[in-house]
Amino acid sequence: MSTRILGIDPGLTRCGIGLIELGSSRKVSLVAVDTLRSDPSEELTARVGRIGLQIEDLIVSQRPQVIAIERVFSQQNVSTVMGIAQISGAVLMLAHKHEISVVMYTPTQVKAAVTGSGRAAKDQVGFMVAKILGLAEVPKPADAADSLAIAICHAWRSPAATESANLTNAQKAWLAAERAAKTK
Repeated sequence: MSTRILGIDPGLTRCGIGLIELGSSRKVSLVAVDTLRSDPSEELTARVGRIGLQIEDLIVSQRPQVIAIERVFSQQNVSTVMGIAQISGAVLMLAHKHEISVVMYTPTQVKAAVTGSGRAAKDQVGFMVAKILGLAEVPKPADAADSLAIAICHAWRSPAATESANLTNAQKAWLAAERAAKTK
């Protein structure tokens, strides 16, 4: 049985959306990827509404079982944080409306899951996303690649994925480290 995971890199000007399918043995494959955009000169309600409606169209047509969103802890630019929060709120409302579970991951968690280092650079994340999904090139812009990284992070951290008997040695070591950290 496979699971569809919608990864979202929230943003008001650019919102990355990446849909993957998690199959057996934690194998992931690309279903769709895009970057939704809104014009900063438009009214806020129009911007949030436009992006929200496009996400809802994807939810209705592709039926993901879970939505994974990047959670930002802090950032210097308040307007960027507000845009992230506004789009995240719209996504949470859509998840509630369509009865889809939501999980949030920090950028450090996403980078660690995809590259093995929570301090990886954006180009390293993009490279690994392309490699993991078997893509010829890194999805552009970075928001698109980031949304796929968020979805992959959930795929590899979710209980369904970690219960597989066909884990690689690296995946088994990661799972053991996570379990050990939870018992401390």
